[in-house]
Amino acid sequence: MEKIRTRFAPSPTGFMHLGGLRTALYSYLFAKQNDGDFILRIEDTDQERFVEGAIDVIYSSLKESGLTYDEGPDIGGPYGPYVQSERKSIYMEYAKKLIELGGAYYCFCSKERLETLTDENGNRKYDKHCLHLSKEEVQAKLDAGEPFVIRQNIPTEGTSSYDDLVYGTIHVDYSELEDNILIKSDGMPTYNFANVVDDHLMRISHVVRGTEYLSSTPKYNLMYDTFGWERPKYIHLPTIMKDATRKLSKRYGDANFDDFVNKGYLPEAIINYVALLGWSPKENVEKMTMQQMIDLFSLDGVSKSPSIFDDAKLRWLNGEYLKELSDEKFEELAEPFFKKSKVYGKYDLKLLSSLMKTRVEILSEIPEKVDFLEEFGEYDPALFIHKKMKTNEETSLEILPAIRDLIANTEPYTHDALHDAFMKLAADSGLKNGQVMWPARVALTGKDVTPGGAIEMAEILGREESLRRIDFSMELLKKALGK
Repeated sequence: MEKIRTRFAPSPTGFMHLGGLRTALYSYLFAKQNDGDFILRIEDTDQERFVEGAIDVIYSSLKESGLTYDEGPDIGGPYGPYVQSERKSIYMEYAKKLIELGGAYYCFCSKERLETLTDENGNRKYDKHCLHLSKEEVQAKLDAGEPFVIRQNIPTEGTSSYDDLVYGTIHVDYSELEDNILIKSDGMPTYNFANVVDDHLMRISHVVRGTEYLSSTPKYNLMYDTFGWERPKYIHLPTIMKDATRKLSKRYGDANFDDFVNKGYLPEAIINYVALLGWSPKENVEKMTMQQMIDLFSLDGVSKSPSIFDDAKLRWLNGEYLKELSDEKFEELAEPFFKKSKVYGKYDLKLLSSLMKTRVEILSEIPEKVDFLEEFGEYDPALFIHKKMKTNEETSLEILPAIRDLIANTEPYTHDALHDAFMKLAADSGLKNGQVMWPARVALTGKDVTPGGAIEMAEILGREESLRRIDFSMELLKKALGK
């Protein structure tokens, strides 16, 4: 069997969309599972949509995602160049061959004439006017320097059929297709032509792309057949949806790889989740390394139905990846987000990081979760009431002086020493641990939910600040109880 070769062929029109990233990932997984090659090709024939810097974004996104290509514009290969704008002469050569074979023709129609053309349903559709020009008429127009495009000659009757490795046999009536432009007036090819020529010349064996190309594929197959080339095998992927009615797109929020990275999602978590958007491993696992994905990937597990993007699942998965980081790595990645908070530079970063590591799902949650360390003032004394802990305002006020003495006198002022002191206080007072810990947490933070309990809060705040807050809280309780 000929070596399996897949490609990812993005257009440099912006950021890396998650749909494009999934196409790249599945192409990569399929190739690597079969000891094949994964190729990067830049499809930049639409120069009007070209975005400066977008090619570098493609390179960096693939690198961060762990998708290493075997051939590409920046590393070369035997079938280059791998940027379509650098292959212009190649396309014109094959377009002329296609004309000779009857699969295409020159079109000299003006923009004004084209705007008058509509089919029986009112849709604009080319009427094959220039197909009927004689060779002599065509040559005369070319010699006169008349502007032209080259159009594909699509049959007006009959049905095209082909097999897709996900969707099975696909049938499309030729009457639904139009004689699309293959070479534009500036000599640049359209996607419809360039992808066929490039896939053939680069020996692409399997084409992975979205379902939006299911109905267009017969056009490409016509060209393969006319040239006498072997068709590649097709793998079309289901749409990724934001919800039941909307596709995932930039318009509706997060759709791009960089958006998620900037919010504090790990690339490994993103690529892991993207793998699950349309594919279910038989082993029913969710968290996977890249090698595990390669080993487990199967087209049998690729769904035919659209996938719904689940924010909660991505958050959970990212949280699992964060927990596995070393303390040093988490601190490194978390620091830019701590810098966005009010507490940066005021508290021990290492201590804050260790506290946050298992308590955030995305790094962008950090500022909100730590700002309470600076925002302390009047709060509702009713927070001291906790039925499960069996505490209320009165019992809390009774134990807080002892908690104050504990914090004032514990030596050394460390987590372990504070833990032992709190446990001893509860035991000596004949109280449950919660009857001591809950009043301490509320008194130190003015919150009922914090990343860590009383001991962690006392440790981070330090002795002086902890004492100040307990004094404040005792006065607050006295005022509430009329004492």
